[in-house]
Amino acid sequence: MQSFISRLYANKSQKFDYQHEDCTGPSADQWRLLSGGPVPLSPVDLAYRFMRKAMKLFGTHSAGLHLGMSTGFDSGSSLDYVYQNQPQGSNAFGRLIDKIYLNSVGWRGIRQRKTHLQILIKQAVADLHAKGLAVRVVDIAAGHGRYVLDALANEPAVSDILLRDYSELNVAQGQEMIAQRGMSGRVRFEQGDAFNPEELSALTPRPTLAIVSGLYELFPENEQVKNSLAGLANAIEPVGILIYTGQPWHPQLEMIAGVLTSHKDGKPWVMRVRSQGEMDSLVRDAGFDKCTQRIDEWGIFTVSMAVRRDN
Repeated sequence: MQSFISRLYANKSQKFDYQHEDCTGPSADQWRLLSGGPVPLSPVDLAYRFMRKAMKLFGTHSAGLHLGMSTGFDSGSSLDYVYQNQPQGSNAFGRLIDKIYLNSVGWRGIRQRKTHLQILIKQAVADLHAKGLAVRVVDIAAGHGRYVLDALANEPAVSDILLRDYSELNVAQGQEMIAQRGMSGRVRFEQGDAFNPEELSALTPRPTLAIVSGLYELFPENEQVKNSLAGLANAIEPVGILIYTGQPWHPQLEMIAGVLTSHKDGKPWVMRVRSQGEMDSLVRDAGFDKCTQRIDEWGIFTVSMAVRRDN
């Protein structure tokens, strides 16, 4: 056994080319299959039809389901509700439904991702401070911004915090949360496009810590992700830090596609999972070197940290 292991480690590791993974890889095939929906009148199709009907009938009693049906289950508003993890409803039955909804494995993973984000944000602030760099933070798709505000509320080393989001509703809710916490003097929240490289390249002051959480997982095409990362690579100062999330697997992927709606005009919430290798290769090609990672106990969501190369 020892000789077998030694031979394996003696071989050079093989580098996989992820360049066309969003078009020809197995996750792309799975995404296309899910986008087409189940076979009409098959047992799976009938089950999803029943679940959708039940959600419309009873979901209004659950605050979380009602919010998801209104704004999209992948929206910033839905995620902020999941972070708070306080079952609410119009009656006891609604609160029970809400509790079951919030305890789904996917949402438990999301809350663990928030914890990991806050850990790595604090670590990044400490690393930048140790290097003698000013800590200027940007989150390009912050939702309501709760996880950033929670992480940086007591971080005096942070000189500038900019939160951005495409949604006017998210910006308004985020600004309200900033005011409630008395952080208006430290934090700005503005509307912006996380996939516009020109916008990101022009960020001022230049950030030394950029955060992208839960965004790239919602878009199957890598071209958009590349544009976003290119803009961040131009914006972030050399040896600055990027924190990004990934979703290499999800146990509820098929059910989500068949039952839940997204923020994209109420269309089905169909996701393409990216292997960690694929996600890391996109970050590496953009000019960053990964240095650490966290993952939840179910293996659903990763949070990684990478340093901008000083070319």
